[in-house]
Amino acid sequence: MLPIKRQQQILTWLEQEGTLRVSEISERLGVSEMTVYRDIKPLIDEQKVSKTSKGITLVVQTPNLLNRCAYCLKEPTSRMAVQLIKKNQQIEQACCPHCALLRYKDIEQDVSQMICRDFLKDTTISAKTAIYLLNADIQLNCCQPQVIVFESKKQAKQFRKGFGGTIYSFDEAIQAIVDEMHPKNGCC
Repeated sequence: MLPIKRQQQILTWLEQEGTLRVSEISERLGVSEMTVYRDIKPLIDEQKVSKTSKGITLVVQTPNLLNRCAYCLKEPTSRMAVQLIKKNQQIEQACCPHCALLRYKDIEQDVSQMICRDFLKDTTISAKTAIYLLNADIQLNCCQPQVIVFESKKQAKQFRKGFGGTIYSFDEAIQAIVDEMHPKNGCC
């Protein structure tokens, strides 16, 4: 088999399996490990694959979408942005908690962690333990229904006194957004 064919086969396996050891590739292709190293060197140079402690992994190419919301493609602002960290260590950005919760619903099985910022303190918190305020009477120029994140229920209640809205936990917020965007009784 020609080197180009072996490289294509390696990329196919990486797409299917995520990570491969050089010794596994050597066995599958029936070539020496040195040949495998020669085959993957151009792939590493072209940034198609990267070395890991366990072997090699596929580099996901998203050139124009790196600074865009994974759900609505808007540019995220640091204060409202949420990061979804996937099990394969890829990080997706969401422009706001609204988009992050909807994206999480779509890829829940692939997400290991979500990180967002407390609206009042601007500190990093886990999105799964955060408190969510939907439909507060404040315009943040983001996706609708508007979602604001708080570290504590006490802070969310105090904010709600001045601006209204409804308080939810992580799972409740996802359901509330879905229900509001797609009412069960249909759309007018």
